[in-house]
Amino acid sequence: MSKYLDPKADLTFKKVFGEHKNLVISLLNAMLPLADDEKVVSIEYWPAEKIPDRTEAEKYSIVDVCCKDNRQREFIVEMQMSWTDSFKKRVLLNASKAYVAQTEKGMSYESLQPVYALNFVNAVFQKDVEDYYHYYHLVHDRYTDKVIEGLHLIFIELPKFHPTTFSEKRMQVLWLRFLTEINEKTREAPAELLENEDVSKALEIVERAAFTDEEMFFYDKFWDRVSVQRTLDDAIKRRQAELDSREAEIEKKEADLSTKEADLSTKEADLSTKEADLSTKEADLSTKEADLNNKEKEIEQAEKKMRDTIQRLKASGLMKIKQIADAMGLSEEEIDNI
Repeated sequence: MSKYLDPKADLTFKKVFGEHKNLVISLLNAMLPLADDEKVVSIEYWPAEKIPDRTEAEKYSIVDVCCKDNRQREFIVEMQMSWTDSFKKRVLLNASKAYVAQTEKGMSYESLQPVYALNFVNAVFQKDVEDYYHYYHLVHDRYTDKVIEGLHLIFIELPKFHPTTFSEKRMQVLWLRFLTEINEKTREAPAELLENEDVSKALEIVERAAFTDEEMFFYDKFWDRVSVQRTLDDAIKRRQAELDSREAEIEKKEADLSTKEADLSTKEADLSTKEADLSTKEADLSTKEADLNNKEKEIEQAEKKMRDTIQRLKASGLMKIKQIADAMGLSEEEIDNI
């Protein structure tokens, strides 16, 4: 039998951070981008009616620990076992609701305090970057030191975390090791975790022996829901991949068809050009044939006129055959035959 339960489950996470103020204070100070003079000193948990509503489908993977510190700053801590594209928007919505909920009639806006949403995600959603820590807040697009205080959204990708990453932030590393290394397969907790008072206390809380049979029933039921949801998510991803593949094939076929249509248009244009060239050549040939016919007619007319002249000269007897031949540039035989 395993010694520890996984602290990422709904039941265990709430037992550690939803029932022990000193532990959630330690977690917030380790994980949030707070200056030394901004550290959380004391907190009060929100009343149950203030905790953001969750749908039945979300309950399998989302854990809310909501509290307010002595400065009236509000904190929402969540554990997300899988990633959905809408998760960021839901986090923003809940943080915004918490910020707006501070307002009362006639109050000064200066009294509004920041809201911090700390979100642990047991999945990789920023695949194009190596960092596991993602901090979103309102900053000037050019002068990043110019900040509008209000909403602070932090997302931590647990699968990307390695103990050597950000090793200078000791408590951050210890808490992340607690969340990523401790599970039902853990027989002995690492010495570094046991040596820290806060993390050692958290380890005691998640020891299997500390849970009743009823709690274990809900613990197992939580992981059953996680398995079912992951199976559904995987099926959706596979189906989406199939649809994306089919869409890519259709787009490729459409692109090939467009290419063929373009080639056909080019060939048709070339054919039209050739036909136009052929028509031009035919027109030129017709012109040349007409010119040739005209020249032939002119030659025939000239020849007829010359024969008529020779015949008249011969008939007049004024010139001898030789004289006519010399004058016309013909032979005496040709003159005789006319």
